[in-house]
Amino acid sequence: MRLAKYLALCGVASRRKAEQIITSGRVEIDGIMITVPQHRVKEGDRVTVDGRAVKPAGKKEYLLLDKPAGYLSTVSDPYGRPTVLELIGRRPARLYPVGRLDLDTTGLLLLTDDGELAYRLTHPRFGVEKRYRVRVKGVPSPAVLTRMSRGMLLDDGPTAPAKVRLLRRSRESAVLEILLHEGRKRQVKRMCDAAGYPVQQLRRTGFAFLSAAGLESGTYRRLGEAEVRRLYRLVGLADPLS
Repeated sequence: MRLAKYLALCGVASRRKAEQIITSGRVEIDGIMITVPQHRVKEGDRVTVDGRAVKPAGKKEYLLLDKPAGYLSTVSDPYGRPTVLELIGRRPARLYPVGRLDLDTTGLLLLTDDGELAYRLTHPRFGVEKRYRVRVKGVPSPAVLTRMSRGMLLDDGPTAPAKVRLLRRSRESAVLEILLHEGRKRQVKRMCDAAGYPVQQLRRTGFAFLSAAGLESGTYRRLGEAEVRRLYRLVGLADPLS
């Protein structure tokens, strides 16, 4: 098994973050520093991160949080700002967010110690759908909505086609629903800015088939076994509970 994937299975971090940990020289196998994420871990290898031995986690946790504004979607913050982990309290496992929401963005955020699932849910190759409700300044015309749906040219290239529709409008603003299958940094805000309609408020209302139904802002729930199995099928992983 590749080292980055092994660390993800151990609950150290998502696979992408694990690759950064490896290349920074924090990982050793049998006392030898390894800086190549593709290095193969063999049975019997002793893997350590920052001198601490790690091994694949046992039963994994999957929490669905309705994130309020004012919390960072990170494990820690060097400036002491509040993070989403403060909303779930102490857990036996090391949980981390699957993807990110900006400080002022609210809505669904999955937290887990299942690194392989987290990696696939956030990788564009698997096309997991994210649904947003966004209030913008001004009222986009049908032509603008069509242009946003077909793809916007951003500074890091054109976006993939999306689903964009007008939910309601007033004299000075509009509420849109945007469905994405890729996860670029601040993508919704950047798309709206590029179209000329700055975001005033943003909320993620759906992640894959999951919704915030039954959750109040700042609260969370554990995913059921059927939901976990469905997420695994969605990204092509074998049933984790069989």
